[in-house]
Amino acid sequence: MSTAPPRVAVLDGGTGNLRSVAAAIARAGGRAEVVTTPAAARRAQALVVPGVGAFDTGIRALRATGLDGVISDFAAHGRPVLGVCLGMQLLHEGSEEGSLPGLGLLSGRARRLPAGGSVKVPHMGWNRVHWTAPHPYVDAIPQGTRFYFVHAYAVPPGPSAVGESSHGAPFAAACASGSVFATQFHPERSGAAGLVLYRSLVEAARCW
Repeated sequence: MSTAPPRVAVLDGGTGNLRSVAAAIARAGGRAEVVTTPAAARRAQALVVPGVGAFDTGIRALRATGLDGVISDFAAHGRPVLGVCLGMQLLHEGSEEGSLPGLGLLSGRARRLPAGGSVKVPHMGWNRVHWTAPHPYVDAIPQGTRFYFVHAYAVPPGPSAVGESSHGAPFAAACASGSVFATQFHPERSGAAGLVLYRSLVEAARCW
């Protein structure tokens, strides 16, 4: 196994906080490369699909650049893929926020969080996450750890969920299937616990 920092491609679909994600990957020991083309993405050992904003805007951007195909190819060959916030929703089957289908690498569709009383939407701030299934990326993170969220839509808990949180209703805070892992929260804004996730991604990338 190489000792050189593995390349981790941060996909630039125009909808993500790319600098923060790239900086977190660097702190975790990886070599972050913000990419806009399939050729550049394929040279990496792992992918990060970040994103903030509207679902249809995000999925259109991936398809317009051909990066959607790279994500699907990485997943099909067992190469690490990490989706963050909107990126997590794009990896699912779709969202009631938009009309376009998602990538379908994770089962389920995002729904708008329910608002009412003291529950405000969008959900912005720190919230506890309860792990519901084992996964190498989170096994070292204690139950009830707080992560930072900014979102109005979320996927209800389903078979791919490995972590849950609640804001008006329970939702999947983290999901996994094969080599694909995704978080509704922002690991790059979640302090030491978020850095654990990026370190796990970097270590997985070393195998490729």
